[in-house]
Amino acid sequence: MDPLERFLAVMEYQPVDHVPNWELGVWPQTRQRWEREGLDSTRLHWDWFAGEAALGMDPKEFIFFRRDPIPPFECEVLEEDERTVVFRDELGRVRKALKVGAVDGGRMSMDQYIRFPVETMEDWQAIKWRFDPTSPQRYEPNWQVTRVAGWRARRHPLIFGPNTSTEGFYWFAREMMGTEGLSYAFFDQPMLVHDIMESRADFLIEAARPILEHTTVEYIALSEDLAMKTGPLLSPDMYRKFIYPRLKRVVEFYKSHGVRYVCVDTDGNPEPLVGMMMDAGVDVLWPLERAAGQDPVRLRQKFGRSLRLWGGVDKRVLAQGPEAIDKHLRELAPLVEEGGYIPTVDHTVPPDVSWDHFRYYMEQKGRLLRGEL
Repeated sequence: MDPLERFLAVMEYQPVDHVPNWELGVWPQTRQRWEREGLDSTRLHWDWFAGEAALGMDPKEFIFFRRDPIPPFECEVLEEDERTVVFRDELGRVRKALKVGAVDGGRMSMDQYIRFPVETMEDWQAIKWRFDPTSPQRYEPNWQVTRVAGWRARRHPLIFGPNTSTEGFYWFAREMMGTEGLSYAFFDQPMLVHDIMESRADFLIEAARPILEHTTVEYIALSEDLAMKTGPLLSPDMYRKFIYPRLKRVVEFYKSHGVRYVCVDTDGNPEPLVGMMMDAGVDVLWPLERAAGQDPVRLRQKFGRSLRLWGGVDKRVLAQGPEAIDKHLRELAPLVEEGGYIPTVDHTVPPDVSWDHFRYYMEQKGRLLRGEL
């Protein structure tokens, strides 16, 4: 089977030679550790979303698209000392970052977010022009001439969006307002939130329209990160009021234009909202964060085969060594055999995982994907 046949067969619960081998990537600190432990990192290209042949991963292709504001906000360092730096980023957010432990721009802890670009309707109206989905700068130059023929002839999954996804509704609103600001705005400034969500739906449709007029794609993924460890960051009522109708409109457009599957990418525990996502037409949930109780075997029992699942390999287990890895992977074997499931680590691989343990995991996962574990 070629990679496209393999992917479609798994998604439709049909027999395969092996389940696709996908992974997300690693922290910069993890790569640094592995190099110290003997990895020749020049053997790898490190874009694991697209596949890493040297590690046995299956290829995917992502259509270039800029999801950021055009033009971006001017990045500016506002304060700096030996330990920290305060800066404005390309989204207009003011952040305080810890310098210690940073590798290639990747930090060991989340930044402190001090201010966001949108606090009022006036703020939003003043910047929403930067998110014009029809800007030619959002696409690769001359893509109609240089790319379309290859897309149409593909024998691997083709995805619209950078890396794995483009920002969905909650994610985008949170980036504009912050978690706290958005949480208050659902109640205190509902018209502002409605306008942001409606604008986002228009963006998600119109950004994809030119591409979908020239080619079909296997899936489009929306990043949401709308949940914490114990549950969603907004109530089902708020989701139904502000996001569900827009999500449904976007999914209907995508599927009427040849998109086979629509995915939602969220960390945490989104379970109280998953039924609405499925009602809106979402086909896939991932990466199934184990620290938030997202066991793919249990989720299949709860939501059925209409919801495909990707991810669900506990990153914490990889640090524990071969015996724990084998036990963990064997628990996933019945779901792999059933179909509609592609196991990957439930986020990027952290630096407490050694190169030896990761290699062992990939070897054993290869056996799992072939039905040999």
